[in-house]
Amino acid sequence: MIKKSFLFLIMLFSVLYARSDEGMWLPYLLNQQNVNEMNALGCKLTPEQIFSFNQASIKDAIVQFGRGCTGELISAEGLLLTNHHCGLSQVQSHSSPENDYLTDGFWAYEKSEELPNPDLNVSFLVAIKDVTEEILKDINDATDLKERRKAISEAIKKLREETTKESYQRIDIVPFYHENQYIMFTYDVYGDVRLVGCPPWGIGKFGADTDNWTWPRHKGDFCLFRVYTGPDGKPAKYAEENIPMKSKYFFPISLKGFKEGDYTMILGYPGSTERYMSSQGVEMIIHESGPALVKCRTEKLNIYRKHMDANQEVFIKYASKQASVSNYWKYFIGQTTQLQRNKVVEKKKDIEKQFAQWAQADPQRKMKYGKVLQDFATYYQTLRDYEKALVYHREAGIRGGEAVSFAAQFRAINKHINEKNQEEIDKRMKGLKSAAESYFKDYEYDLDKEATVAILTLFYNDIQDEMLPDIVIKEGKKGFEKYINKMFEKSIFTAPERFEKWAQKPYDLSKDPAFALMIALYDSYFTLQDDIADAQLQIDEANRIYMAGLMEMQPDRNFHPDANFTMRLTYGSIASYEPSDAIYFDFETDLAGVMEKEIPGNWEFDVPKALKDIYLKEDYGRYGTDDNKLIVNFISNNDITGGNSGSPVINGEGHLIGLAFDGNWEAMSGDISFEKEVQRTISMDARYLLLVIDKIANAQNIMKELVIVEK
Repeated sequence: MIKKSFLFLIMLFSVLYARSDEGMWLPYLLNQQNVNEMNALGCKLTPEQIFSFNQASIKDAIVQFGRGCTGELISAEGLLLTNHHCGLSQVQSHSSPENDYLTDGFWAYEKSEELPNPDLNVSFLVAIKDVTEEILKDINDATDLKERRKAISEAIKKLREETTKESYQRIDIVPFYHENQYIMFTYDVYGDVRLVGCPPWGIGKFGADTDNWTWPRHKGDFCLFRVYTGPDGKPAKYAEENIPMKSKYFFPISLKGFKEGDYTMILGYPGSTERYMSSQGVEMIIHESGPALVKCRTEKLNIYRKHMDANQEVFIKYASKQASVSNYWKYFIGQTTQLQRNKVVEKKKDIEKQFAQWAQADPQRKMKYGKVLQDFATYYQTLRDYEKALVYHREAGIRGGEAVSFAAQFRAINKHINEKNQEEIDKRMKGLKSAAESYFKDYEYDLDKEATVAILTLFYNDIQDEMLPDIVIKEGKKGFEKYINKMFEKSIFTAPERFEKWAQKPYDLSKDPAFALMIALYDSYFTLQDDIADAQLQIDEANRIYMAGLMEMQPDRNFHPDANFTMRLTYGSIASYEPSDAIYFDFETDLAGVMEKEIPGNWEFDVPKALKDIYLKEDYGRYGTDDNKLIVNFISNNDITGGNSGSPVINGEGHLIGLAFDGNWEAMSGDISFEKEVQRTISMDARYLLLVIDKIANAQNIMKELVIVEK
């Protein structure tokens, strides 16, 4: 077992020798040598100004936004900035053909016009504690793997139950370094977050799928929300009497601009990286996981696009869904391509060769680490045999058709219906009625029926019978159209009137055709998961041991922990790059590039008239550069990933200069292997943000809240 003291020394050593290119650092471990390097790049802030529990600091302006993004406070009254794509589902939920906020944008010119979002919350970090000793105290290297997993789970549960917290707080106990360390994070969770403003589609979503994950970009990817508290200033659910949050810290916004080489720092909540993955794992992504996911999502996206292009009402209903499916569809295309182009498998094998030689050179190391690489080879082969089928079960089955996917929310209540447990039925029904209302509001019967037929046909054709549910084999032989037509005519999950009738007098759903298909898919999926459970457990253990061995083998290497949706800091510089021979990409784009891409009437590249008028008049005011350009996007060499969407880009004075929203195509392998020369963060310039609020929205109420730092 790796002791807490050893891990702390390793982590401290990592930070001491941090470099500005790679690293999603834990901000509470900053020290003087780390700060010296940041200062040399242009940072003028102290560690306490960045992260402190004893005084207001930058960390108090950073939030986990919803379930997978970052946001930051930009006014004293809880005004919150995040990406357009992070707030898209909220904007969509308030939109209709009569009030098309997706196309036209939305602006609240008074606080009374701000729109509540019942399912949205934001979380502020308020406490951190290393709990490694408590979690691993009864575990050693001889502990059986299943017993180890059980003991860790029980220890985490016990610690969560014993930790005192407020009713509005959430506790997360998170593993680091492949379960060699555990840290407990406490968050204040605010449940009243209201939509304040978002730009028109032609600004906030400009470039859409075509430009996604690429540079150069020309996108105003932002949304504004406001955090509200109860009258006592504490976190609370939505209520009319709630008041705007009094921000403990918020960002001033800079008009100063930047030049190449200027300091940039980003704080946020990156979701997931696997920088220490073995070569075997990378090969599985390249050959099994990636291609399978892409094929399934391509099928679904083609049908979404067909129906969305034909009907504006369907476009509004499915804008957020299509964006969600599309985002990681293109991500996996790029990741698979760049893992091969950047020779990541070969790089991993080089490290593993060094590791094998190092382990074999010492009897004790050989005993501890000698079989790790063979374990990877053995158990990943088992996973690879199942991986394609598992991806298809998720993408074409469980999450394939919407009706089938929605039916999964009713598994628990159906159990209580069969047990005639009225108390539990009544308890769950209110939430399910609310979920059904949201579901049917944005549901298109014909689209879902066509998508379900297509995706199940793909499932049947591409996966061998022994890994398919019996119902898929049976109906696949005949063709799915008749089966799905009947399902959609009878299921309570395809028509609101049938659902409402069931909700008035709930009955056993086992004969509902969508529910029955969902159960068959889950049963088949869990059977496959059971088949590989031992192999997955062995790989998890091999990862833990390999991680410890790498840290022991390379004491001078900066081992930042993989991202896991905990707060991280990354620092670097504004930087251009050369992706390949004879190609050079500058570090910024301007409004002229938007106009060069314009395709009138096209859903991805249509430009709003108000923005075109500003361009034609060159009416940029104080938001333009000295040579009267309006900078739209820029790039830096900061290390971010999914979850950092909406993170603030900060200059050396601690002022907001931009909003991170994407990464570049040439470094799509970056979650597994950081590509120093080409990996870039793509951000929206703060001056573009201000111009849209000021000159396009004319939202002077918002402008008055902001603290703007002039040139």
